[in-house]
Amino acid sequence: MAEPVVGRPHNRVDGPLKVSGRAAYGADHSYPRLVHGYAVTSTIAHGVIRAMDTSTAERSPGVIAVYTPFNAFTIHPVEGLRAPLQDTAVAHHGQIVALVVAESFEQARAAAFTVEVDYDERRPAVSLAEEEGNARPIPPVMGIPPVVTRLADGVPSITAALADSHITVSAAYTTAPQAHAAMEPYSAVVTWDDGRFTVHNGTQGVGLQVQTLAQALGVTTDDIHAVNPFVGGSFGGKYRPNAEVQLAAAAARALRRPVKVVLTREQSFTGTVIRSGTRQRVSLGAAADGTLTALSHRALAGAVADRESAELSAQRTSLAWYAVPNLEVRQTSVPLNTPDPTIMRAPGEASGSFALESAMDELAVALRMDPVRLRIKNNATVHPYSGLPFSGKHLVECYRLGAERFGWRRRGTRPRSRLDGEWYTGMGMATSVYPGFRNPATVKVGLRADGTALVSCDTADLGTGMWTVLPVVAAHSLGLPVRRVEPRLGDSELSPAGSVGGSCGVVTVGPAIMAAAHNAVAALLSLAVGEPSSPFHGLDPADLRYDSGRVSGPGRSMDFDDLLEAMGRSGVEALGTAAPGDESERYVFDSFGAQFVEVRVNRWTGEIRVSRALGVMDAGRIVNPKTARSQIVGGMIWGISAALHEGLHLDASGHLVNADLANYLIPVNADVPEVDVHFLDHPDTRFNPLGSRGIGELGIVGTAAAVANAVHNATGIRLRELPMTLEHVLAGLD
Repeated sequence: MAEPVVGRPHNRVDGPLKVSGRAAYGADHSYPRLVHGYAVTSTIAHGVIRAMDTSTAERSPGVIAVYTPFNAFTIHPVEGLRAPLQDTAVAHHGQIVALVVAESFEQARAAAFTVEVDYDERRPAVSLAEEEGNARPIPPVMGIPPVVTRLADGVPSITAALADSHITVSAAYTTAPQAHAAMEPYSAVVTWDDGRFTVHNGTQGVGLQVQTLAQALGVTTDDIHAVNPFVGGSFGGKYRPNAEVQLAAAAARALRRPVKVVLTREQSFTGTVIRSGTRQRVSLGAAADGTLTALSHRALAGAVADRESAELSAQRTSLAWYAVPNLEVRQTSVPLNTPDPTIMRAPGEASGSFALESAMDELAVALRMDPVRLRIKNNATVHPYSGLPFSGKHLVECYRLGAERFGWRRRGTRPRSRLDGEWYTGMGMATSVYPGFRNPATVKVGLRADGTALVSCDTADLGTGMWTVLPVVAAHSLGLPVRRVEPRLGDSELSPAGSVGGSCGVVTVGPAIMAAAHNAVAALLSLAVGEPSSPFHGLDPADLRYDSGRVSGPGRSMDFDDLLEAMGRSGVEALGTAAPGDESERYVFDSFGAQFVEVRVNRWTGEIRVSRALGVMDAGRIVNPKTARSQIVGGMIWGISAALHEGLHLDASGHLVNADLANYLIPVNADVPEVDVHFLDHPDTRFNPLGSRGIGELGIVGTAAAVANAVHNATGIRLRELPMTLEHVLAGLD
């Protein structure tokens, strides 16, 4: 029996390709007669295009075509997706308003700068605070209404429940809008040959891209072949095809030549999608012993005129985290003239946890109670909204183990009680929860006569480790070393496994791999007894056994590759399908964690430094601890970034003033402390046969609140706005 490979650390299968530069990303592809498109973007945030002068651009060297709303190809509207160049309305600064196509990138860029646009400019709506009066309830999301109220018997309102509480805290919290800022810019290379498109670009799911592009281009899904084996980061920004993909495809068809469109770094900020900012108010009521008696969470997020925000801060946190008899959440949105808000890593949970977990810390301070103890006391044993039990929940173990590993007992109980030279030091913690999602998937597994195996499906790897997950789970299921399993992914002609998002990648494809491996072995044994040239011909299939790559029967045992060679077969393969059943009607599937952070705050300059961070995570069975740790570390670093660095800034005209990596602050090596991650590794087979739950987005949840809570512990300053800037700290120190 081979040693199990699931649960052991494995190097990335795609690592050598990436570090050697041999991994081909979307914009790396080239074709004969390839032409280049360069986007022209709006210089206003709200208004209408009255006219465009493209005459100079059209006469420029190498220019083939200039497309504007006045002469564009047809791109059909798709629900929830902006169709570029189809009208003259301008909804945000940096919106793509024209595409110049030329023989070279430099020619297209030079010509694009000569395009003149005449606007009828209008006042933009850019501030959540100023537009709060225009807020509107969101429509139901996944069956949850925009306002949810649950009251104990005899309690007339959440206001009354708060008023009757022994102690209450109430505060407003603000989070800044964010850019996805992936390493790989937004791009597309598209060919159109005899009525069929081939699309290369970074995408989180080739299947969804094919479906969406087919609608936008007015063709069938059979007319589009999407190829996407490598993605240089996404975080939700490449979940659906943005303007650059639609424009490249439409131009390729119109010109009958391959077209490459690569957005500049600034255009990748302004011409695509963002995480919307939020304004939230959390009010908590508790008994004297810390038992929660009431919770009110009201959240407002930015949206666009025809679509709602994905930042469901209240519904994705306060509705589900703590046991409380009186609960009300309200989620509203307001249209703003910003790039389109969309999903971004932990949409709702990242922003909502900052408000809820900061408020929980404020309650602990008011009660003079340890923040860990307060959370343990109010741990929900059933889901507060649905009333269903959790499939597996070890959050209290996360709290206790995290406190022990982090040295929580050394935390100062009074602000400014711990001073190291000129640095106040303090500790903070927060809860992390992310819901479990799982999609249907079909995977192909094959055994080959050269002694290797193949595992394939159309899933995507965003840098999250799917290139390694596929062979690890297949090797585990087949009893083979990982090195003998070849993965293939990111091609729409492979079996469908859905898009990667919502931390559902591993839990979606893993069970399907297991089913496909089982079916491939069954097909091998069926051949072995039915093929005349087989040494096992004529035996009862029940007398054969497959184990660790060998087929055994009465008096004989041989490796599967020798068996295939004896039968004159190059290989045998089978499909396996796995899908969620009715288990979600009986259980709630969440991943849990506890975040602990230590900070140092300079008593003179107000500088905040995170010196240590620990995440203890309960996420079911961990398939590959090495890449899983990378996922949690990456999320925690992003949480630190949200706390101290990251935020898009718009001026009164709606212009994004920091739309590049020079001015959009993200952590560098010197900003990242020692980050420790520990997994409990309790398999959750109620969720899926592999026993895993999602981790990709769990790491960011709660981290920013833990930083803010640590800053308060260090200094006594309560910061309720992200990012936390020096001027706010200095004002508190003064």
